[in-house]
Amino acid sequence: MMKIATALLATIALATVNALDNGLGLTPQMGWNSWNFYACNINETVIMDTAKAMVSNGMADAGYKYVNIDDCWAGGRYPNGTVYADPTNFPNGIKYVADYVHSLGLKIGIYTDAGTETCQKRVGSYGYEAIDAQTYADWGIDYLKEDWCYATLENPQQRYQVMSNALNATGRQIYFSLCDWGYLSPWTFGMSVGNSWRTTPDIKDNWDSMLANLMAQAPISSFSGIGGWNDPDMLEVGNGGMSTIEYTSHFSLWSLLNAPLIAGCDLINIDDETLQILTAPEVIAVNQDPLGVQGSLVKSFNGGLQQIWAKPMSDGSRAVVLFNTDTNPASIELNWGDIWLIPSQQATVRDLWAQSNLGVYSSSFESTNSIPPHGCIMLSISPSN
Repeated sequence: MMKIATALLATIALATVNALDNGLGLTPQMGWNSWNFYACNINETVIMDTAKAMVSNGMADAGYKYVNIDDCWAGGRYPNGTVYADPTNFPNGIKYVADYVHSLGLKIGIYTDAGTETCQKRVGSYGYEAIDAQTYADWGIDYLKEDWCYATLENPQQRYQVMSNALNATGRQIYFSLCDWGYLSPWTFGMSVGNSWRTTPDIKDNWDSMLANLMAQAPISSFSGIGGWNDPDMLEVGNGGMSTIEYTSHFSLWSLLNAPLIAGCDLINIDDETLQILTAPEVIAVNQDPLGVQGSLVKSFNGGLQQIWAKPMSDGSRAVVLFNTDTNPASIELNWGDIWLIPSQQATVRDLWAQSNLGVYSSSFESTNSIPPHGCIMLSISPSN
């Protein structure tokens, strides 16, 4: 018992580090970003209609609050250096859009780049951090994603610190999302600079990309915690490149990882199946648990084809994903000792997707039905007092 308790305390302690003191990121951010579905095909109507849809379809009630404009919004700079929006796609300016988003009870995010240009060759913030940060604050921006194109000769920790200082100097709380794709291990410094940091290359809407980004999190789970989160990139759920089973695994694992839950599909015309995945309440609750300990890979079988991912929860339970990466169905046995519980202890097992208790078990649980290829079972394991 002492060994189990010590292991759990060590897991929690590793996630407790000095965080950026801007009062944000107490739980992973939830919202929507324009890039995965729209890329550069954005305008103020798309952003405003998406915000309206988030309220009407239940996304906002489920916890999604940020409406984030990605690349291609900027039109250029005035002679005094102030950035302005593309006058064709955002004729009323960003503040107009921000005011509308705020009127719905939501928050708005925007995009820039640490280099001289953005990835799509719009103006970057290099050398303009102070004026850009103040401009964003004046517009009512609540969230900033800063990319890393045309900045590769710079040191990311030093360059991102410039924008971090500039944002804090405005006096407005602005969530700061670093996006250098894992270059020079941002998880080692991100906590003191921003509220989240990309740990991977851009995700693609396919199984191999999702799995690669997932596995990149396995060795770095201890670097995430309250105030700052590892970011394996945005959600692809609903964009059509994976099956419903694969999207369910994607969302389950991102939730367990305490990853930012940033939807990237068309929310204006979202289908019911996608909406049910993105708004699953008990799955989201795992992601938003106030203890803030990132889930980790605790056991794997058959060369990694079957995996157990788990995290401790603030109520003393454990959240667990039994994950089958194989192309064949499989059963997975979960032993209590693998998830920091006393091996002989009784525990209630609950299926978080079905929102139903499966029974009380001692020592272990094994899936009664085979887990489908690329599928998972997401559980809560609550030990008896």
